[in-house]
Amino acid sequence: MSLSSRLATRDDVGALRELMERAIAELQKGFLDDEQVRSSAAIMGLDTQLIDDGTYFVIESEGRLAGCGGWSRRATLYGGDHFASRDAALLDPAKDPAKVRAMYTHPEFTRRGVGRLILGLCERAAAAEGFTRLELMATLAGEPLYRAYGFAEVDRTEDARGGAPVPIVRMRKDIITS
Repeated sequence: MSLSSRLATRDDVGALRELMERAIAELQKGFLDDEQVRSSAAIMGLDTQLIDDGTYFVIESEGRLAGCGGWSRRATLYGGDHFASRDAALLDPAKDPAKVRAMYTHPEFTRRGVGRLILGLCERAAAAEGFTRLELMATLAGEPLYRAYGFAEVDRTEDARGGAPVPIVRMRKDIITS
């Protein structure tokens, strides 16, 4: 199986949202109860600012959407367009970590390198803009991938904006340049 990447465009939004819904519904099952999965779907989602900024990637395999994810030079750590609390303030690469955002893998493509590919793309792009650290808010389902990639836990919290409290983990990693 070969994977390719490209920057997302506004034309991708519908397909990306479908992929996100399916990934949340299927991949969170082993980590959250049904109510928390529904709540998670209300909390997470696509922030189209990433597409507009040219920092959101689409991963494809033989013409099929296998995953998506990106990074941001803006202050918002997680959450989609539906949250008014997003903060579009630009980060200072000298002191702030770039944010890894909205990573999703199609359930048929898990454990095939999609997540690692996205993380590598994000890390290289953020480093090219002078960032030295990455930060993300992990779901429990995503936490093992991020740990394996070198992220460390900063703190654990819950987000109940979608109804049931959903456990999430803030994680950080120094950018490795070669």
